[in-house]
Amino acid sequence: MEMNIELVKKAEAFLKETFDKGTFLNEHPADKEYRLQHSYRVANIGKMIAEKEGFDVTETVIACLLHDISYCETFNDFEKDWKNHGRRAAQIVRPFLESLGFASDRINDICYGIAIHVDDKADFEWERTPFAETVGDADNIDRFDAYRIYETLQYEKFSEKPFAEKQEKVNATLRRLHELKGMKLGTRTATALWQERIVYYISFYEKLQAQLEKSTSIG
Repeated sequence: MEMNIELVKKAEAFLKETFDKGTFLNEHPADKEYRLQHSYRVANIGKMIAEKEGFDVTETVIACLLHDISYCETFNDFEKDWKNHGRRAAQIVRPFLESLGFASDRINDICYGIAIHVDDKADFEWERTPFAETVGDADNIDRFDAYRIYETLQYEKFSEKPFAEKQEKVNATLRRLHELKGMKLGTRTATALWQERIVYYISFYEKLQAQLEKSTSIG
């Protein structure tokens, strides 16, 4: 089934309008720009998964595009509110989906996927389908792209760390990446994309590790 461009454009407009009303995002334009760009990347990953797995592409794209819409709100207790932001996003999205005329079971599937994408928990009962898991899978896959390497190293001020701390950071990252390598996602397509991203990350950090090892002596 081809993507319904009209419905997706309405979802894009809803996302942008909602973000534009967010006090925190308007006070932090860099965060707003990142959150919007992240939402588009997750939607494009979801689209790829949907096309290969035979899911409804329109529903998948909309679910992924709106998965973080609750960032329009201020997180007063960041840890608690961040953990709940999937469930809160689903609450915000449900009336919008109803206004588009989606069937109730499809609304529940979309909202369930959004609700569980943070901590695997929803605030309503529904079946955990591969479609619903795709929202969280696409979100996780986006955490391991080329831009995120740059962003993470910049955020952690890697270039300013003492040499020994740089080595430990790279070694710890590689240990964690090897732990994540075997993780299975909700679909074969998502799992393959995950493996591809993790292998890319491992390759980068192994090159960085080797470069650091050659930075203090001849050998």
